[in-house]
Amino acid sequence: MQIIRNGSMPSVQGPAEYFTGTVRIDMPFKGQGEARVAGATVTFEPGARSAWHTHPLGQVLIVTAGKGWTQCEGGPIVEINAGDIVTCPANHRHWHGATPTTAMTHITVQEALDGRVVDWMKKVTDEEYLAGPTAAA
Repeated sequence: MQIIRNGSMPSVQGPAEYFTGTVRIDMPFKGQGEARVAGATVTFEPGARSAWHTHPLGQVLIVTAGKGWTQCEGGPIVEINAGDIVTCPANHRHWHGATPTTAMTHITVQEALDGRVVDWMKKVTDEEYLAGPTAAA
């Protein structure tokens, strides 16, 4: 068993190559031995978001604080709130982040396939992001 103590690892900034705005990544983890699970706690400051991306074996997001937005390719932007759990199927193109006015923190969990947990794509444009949630979402 391994216990990663809170505060034992420094926070890191989300790479500008994959994120827009201020994003902090805390407590990254991955399974030991043959385990394929990996994850982290990720905080998006207001207006921050990920680039479009997919996960070879899918992803689970557990929203722990704040309010955010997420969008699957071809679908509307949907609001997510603390307590919500978002499951995204394998190879499904999507993004997630904070709203323009409220920060959002989530725990992300995904499995690796051939050592890979994410495939990054182009950044979400301001125009795409600022379209915001629709009434139907």
